[in-house]
Amino acid sequence: MYVKKFEDLSKDDLGIAGGKGANLGELTQAGIPVPPGFVVTSKTYDKFMRDTGIFSKVMDILDQVDINNTKELQEAAEKIKAIIIETPIPDGISTYITEAYNQLSERVGEEDGADVAIRSSATAEDLPEASFAGQQDTFLHVQGLDNVIEYVRKCWASLFEARAIFYREENNFEHSQVYIAVVVQQMVDSDKAGVMFTVNPSTGENIALIEGSWGLGESVVSGSVTPDNYAVDKETNEVLNVTISDKKTMFTNEEGGTSIQVDVPDELRKERVLSDEELLELVAMAKRVEGHYGKPQDTEWAFHDGNLFLLQSRPITTLGDSKKEGSEEEEVDLEVLIRGLGASPGLASGSVKVILSLDELDKVQDGDVMVTTMTTPDMVPAMKRATGIVTDEGGVTCHAAIISRELGIPCVVCTGDATTTLKENDEVTADGKKGLVYKGIIKGAEDEAASAGAIQVSATPLITVTEVKANVSMAEAAPKAAA
Repeated sequence: MYVKKFEDLSKDDLGIAGGKGANLGELTQAGIPVPPGFVVTSKTYDKFMRDTGIFSKVMDILDQVDINNTKELQEAAEKIKAIIIETPIPDGISTYITEAYNQLSERVGEEDGADVAIRSSATAEDLPEASFAGQQDTFLHVQGLDNVIEYVRKCWASLFEARAIFYREENNFEHSQVYIAVVVQQMVDSDKAGVMFTVNPSTGENIALIEGSWGLGESVVSGSVTPDNYAVDKETNEVLNVTISDKKTMFTNEEGGTSIQVDVPDELRKERVLSDEELLELVAMAKRVEGHYGKPQDTEWAFHDGNLFLLQSRPITTLGDSKKEGSEEEEVDLEVLIRGLGASPGLASGSVKVILSLDELDKVQDGDVMVTTMTTPDMVPAMKRATGIVTDEGGVTCHAAIISRELGIPCVVCTGDATTTLKENDEVTADGKKGLVYKGIIKGAEDEAASAGAIQVSATPLITVTEVKANVSMAEAAPKAAA
């Protein structure tokens, strides 16, 4: 049980395969077009840590670290990661990985070794797997057995990123009870890729919300690009909205492996990514996947040579109330400073804090409006202090949008130039539904934001030895999910 093919996994295998691995197995068994692969299970990680004798070394370092001392925490994290990365995998373990990788290479017809994506898939006994989403690593375009084994170790090491250690300590999760599986999957060298919510996550309406851009989907997920945005009525298949963005950057395969970020060719920057036919193909996939799981899904997709692949599917973490969204709105009589996309509903008033690097996160205090190019997992502690988030880039499916919805705070993305237009300490109000940022403070905006934070969290079926109620991106959201 140290390595399992997707065909041999289902959603019931979260304990050994993590959320990503278990769902890829479930989708494969359901006949959904998923690129083939295998999972190096959490039991392999546990065996590696204990057989090599490094488990106790790692626990000793963790026992002594002060997580509130940023420098000390970072040093401890780097020390632990170095121990894991530099410790050879015993032959008895590496043999399983070697056999699985060689079989995959033969299956996909790549004699020099399959080109694969290697993704972390963390799990724990007492909480939903995705409480650690975004905290571990993903490596794209990895080829060759030695490289695969190296990046499997790096995925194991990413369980001890400083931010992951901090969250476990802050929420009283035992480090010794958190395990990690690793997904090894044939790489789809996509022409276009992105994210699809099978319902509108802000309103709960039965409308597929699709975002796409050129190249690999990493640019959409990370928010490094402002993708095209599409809305399709799932009942009538009517395309309700098409928003074509200026897509400045993309991820692609570099010669000799690995993925790199490059500029989008000028002729494609403002070119529509998805045709109506491709949108309907995606919506058909949405209906199929949602029907299989019995609940709305957050999916990642890719097109390669005209063929659609599903790369990931998980329950949508938060669902808005469409009836509430349709309630009467109060007119705002303030100057509009910035226009973007509403990504998390509600009004947020406060002082602007422009964040251009991680070193500036301490500027964000309770009640400030955080303004940045795009958020990353390292910014979540500051996001929790903010009353609202405004970004230059990204769409409604990016990191900033998802985390804001889970925190229940307003978010405006895709403004283009908020970090240069809005000035430090300016008093503004962000409207996370309309996608606007106003000059000045709106009385009662704090109450409005709190009301918008009363979100619903989608339930998931029992898929591990402990009762898992919901799939959330942060441990802090688990109590809300369990309510």
